[in-house]
Amino acid sequence: MLNQLTIAGILTEYTNFETVSWDRLWTATRQTIYMSALSVIAVFVLGLILGLILYETRDNQTIWSVALYKSVSVMVNIFRSIPFIILIVLLIPFTRVIVGSITGPTAGLPALILSAAPFYARLVETGLREVDKGVIEAAEAMGASKFELIMKVYIPESLPSIIAGITVTAISLVGYTAMAGVIGAGGLGNLAYLEGFQRGRATVTLVSTLVILLIVFVIQFIGDRWVSYIDKR
Repeated sequence: MLNQLTIAGILTEYTNFETVSWDRLWTATRQTIYMSALSVIAVFVLGLILGLILYETRDNQTIWSVALYKSVSVMVNIFRSIPFIILIVLLIPFTRVIVGSITGPTAGLPALILSAAPFYARLVETGLREVDKGVIEAAEAMGASKFELIMKVYIPESLPSIIAGITVTAISLVGYTAMAGVIGAGGLGNLAYLEGFQRGRATVTLVSTLVILLIVFVIQFIGDRWVSYIDKR
């Protein structure tokens, strides 16, 4: 009997939809999508550049290439190793200078970008290393410049890996936005914590979590379909 009452109480707590402010939920969803979309775009560009640098300088033994590879590699490893919640706190002074505030969706972008770009750069580097060496050598034999190699060989040949990598990174960024929201960046994480957990409204936390899951599923679906369309192997 006690167990039945306990289960009934839990179900009631998680299905009290009167506690959900749908306007706030919509606003928080837009904030999460805003943070995720802008950070994914920035991470894609920055991670692609860093990945290309790592790939191009990895086996080059000139002094400048070695120095550049070690510098970029160390920077990537450092930012990739710092837990996101710590990184966003460390970047508060930097965020205040470039954004003018330490709260709100825009204030969460620097930490989101700097935490995910190094991770994605390594995925790009791995994808580039899987490109068939014969294709690269054939392009070089035809007199292709370095820029042409990048645009016509490296990126097209590794595009399925690049897209799969940005899909994984985008899903991680959605999770990061939830953590950023807890310390004032807004979004669904902020709603789930402040409106849900802090005020004892379990339904708010549940609904916020379900919306985050929906966003993740949409990203994964789009990424999988895109990779399937591009990958002709």
